[in-house]
Amino acid sequence: MKILGVDPGLRITGYGIVDFDGAKIRLVEAGTIEPKEKDLIQNRISKIYKNLDDVIKEHKPDIMVLEKLYTHYHHPVTACVLGHVRGVICLLSAQRNIRLIEQGVRKIRQSVTGKGAASKLQTQGMVAHVLGIDQKKLTIDASDALALALGFIHLNRNKL
Repeated sequence: MKILGVDPGLRITGYGIVDFDGAKIRLVEAGTIEPKEKDLIQNRISKIYKNLDDVIKEHKPDIMVLEKLYTHYHHPVTACVLGHVRGVICLLSAQRNIRLIEQGVRKIRQSVTGKGAASKLQTQGMVAHVLGIDQKKLTIDASDALALALGFIHLNRNKL
């Protein structure tokens, strides 16, 4: 079963695909999509859509795990902008007939690191450890996406 985790962002969208055979987890691919900051919002969103669609077409994931939207009262605009990116990701899920799961960050970090309040660096370290890869070769955004995929497996291991 291939699981695609997506960490949405207008500046950087992280993605990571793992393959789970019921016993072993294997890294398939991880990376980032980084639209030009000076581009118009519609062009940035279009780049995220096209690049993520290419990843989906190539690897054909069975499940897509998307970070749940949360808002911070100091940054309400961030949630609105993130909504645009999440919208195209949800659209891709529907168009490519991929089961979409939304997970909260704290729940994912709890399942991956044992601590819901783990930092991004702690999460990155655990993701690298679990997948047997060099932490230095993994961006924060890609590791957050991989954490979503790994967290989904840990939370649903008995059902998969």
